Amino acid sequence: MSKLQELIKELCPDGVEFKKLEEVCEIFSGKNKQKKEQGKYPVYGSTGIIAYCDNYQYDKEQLLIARVGANAGFIHIANGKYDVSDNTLIVDVIGTCNSIYIYYVLVNSNINRYSKGGGQPLVTASDIKKIEIPLPPLEIQNEIVRILDTFTSHTAELQAELQAELQAELQARKEQYEYYRNKLLTFDENDERVKWIKLGEIGNTCMCKRIMKHQTSDIGEVPFFKIGTFGKEADAFISYELYDEYKNKYSFPRKGEILISASGTIGRTVIYDGQDAYFQDSNIIWIQNDESKVLNKYLYYYYQIIEWNVEGGTIKRLYNTNLSKTIIAYPPLSEQQRIISILDKFESLVNDLSEGLPAEIAAVQEQYEYYRNKLLTFKRKS
Repeated sequence: MSKLQELIKELCPDGVEFKKLEEVCEIFSGKNKQKKEQGKYPVYGSTGIIAYCDNYQYDKEQLLIARVGANAGFIHIANGKYDVSDNTLIVDVIGTCNSIYIYYVLVNSNINRYSKGGGQPLVTASDIKKIEIPLPPLEIQNEIVRILDTFTSHTAELQAELQAELQAELQARKEQYEYYRNKLLTFDENDERVKWIKLGEIGNTCMCKRIMKHQTSDIGEVPFFKIGTFGKEADAFISYELYDEYKNKYSFPRKGEILISASGTIGRTVIYDGQDAYFQDSNIIWIQNDESKVLNKYLYYYYQIIEWNVEGGTIKRLYNTNLSKTIIAYPPLSEQQRIISILDKFESLVNDLSEGLPAEIAAVQEQYEYYRNKLLTFKRKS
């Protein structure tokens, strides 16, 4: 039996008392409103130090809860000499309670569930005061803090170690993928099976009809991808009516065709999946490809090794004429398909590891939260 189990059996055979937070803590808002970064003492805000001031108001360990905004409900600890901003609640533990035990209990309580409001979430002192927490004897509180401090440190180290290992593996896989991609797409000029052709000879360079800013909105029916959101999440939308009209009247990519960024990070590619979406003209372009010569997926991989002929000063661009004049090598369709099959497998390995990285770290965090919850769950004393 562990020391904690022995203590609980000895000191709390019939369960523990639960009290409202206001019975063991004073809860009030900070008052500092300054935002300057000069001064000797830190000013704590919603998630940490946000400024510095010339005079401190507190010189003791206290718990802080973000009161307003996206971080409402986030809880952290302040130590030393400091002041607290007016968007933060102060939880000052009184009596014979371990303040770090209270911290763990509040973190485990998921305080942000008490936030109110839509655009500007808010956590109020009155709601926090009413939270009921288990209060075992101080010896048990201290032992729980010791265990969780150790567990927290171990979890952070394990996550950092795991991330470093997975990042190293990911980098190795990327380098392996790039090596084989470059090898597979490098051809002998004397190979009679391989043909060399300008991109303009396999299809026209196309772009969508221009969309004006007043035609977009923050919410809507059809995602509109600009160069900044290309390959990511759209932050602008157009109506389905406009989308349907422009899609049918003007150039529009066919499913499987390869969209290319012509400014910003030039040469970034996205395979159009056929879903309703619209793309910024001149910044996002594509070759309307004839797959009887070159497969779209082959182009997708070949684009990755091209050194694009760009123009411009501070802002570089890939112009349609330069794209059309770019020469590529292509073998017979059967060989293209073989190359695609190999590179698909390599890309899948890289993507699987990229997706697995946050999943592995999240699993470690879930395990930590599971044990923390078990340590902080008590039978209520009748």
